[in-house]
Amino acid sequence: MDIAAVKAAAAAAVEAHVAGLRCFAFVPDAISPPAFFVAEVEVEYDGTFGRGMDTVYLTCRLLVSHATDRTGQEQLDGYLRGAGPLSVKQAIEADPSLGGVCDAVRVQRVSGYGLYEHSNSQYYGAEWRVLIIGRGN
Repeated sequence: MDIAAVKAAAAAAVEAHVAGLRCFAFVPDAISPPAFFVAEVEVEYDGTFGRGMDTVYLTCRLLVSHATDRTGQEQLDGYLRGAGPLSVKQAIEADPSLGGVCDAVRVQRVSGYGLYEHSNSQYYGAEWRVLIIGRGN
């Protein structure tokens, strides 16, 4: 799989389905919340013989304002939903091939709910673990 294309497709899927969310396929130097970005990548090669399958795990982070504790966390909670207009999970899984860059995608879990520091500012945030399977190349 083309890792850059996978990252770009995941960010584009969220941007296309979740209004008002700034999305990046990379870790931006600075953000204006709410912001979603691909923070980490893990790759498992050769799931089948002959470079038949690779598995990619994306850790995607979403950060919202820390200006007020309750409002920031309520906003973050909306993105955690399994379905609906703010659901990051539903957005990523809307197209199982992420525009043809993989064979399957599944949001496995959300973790790390809490405070994050990014560019010397604090935000409320969480991390989505995304499993992506596709042909090795």
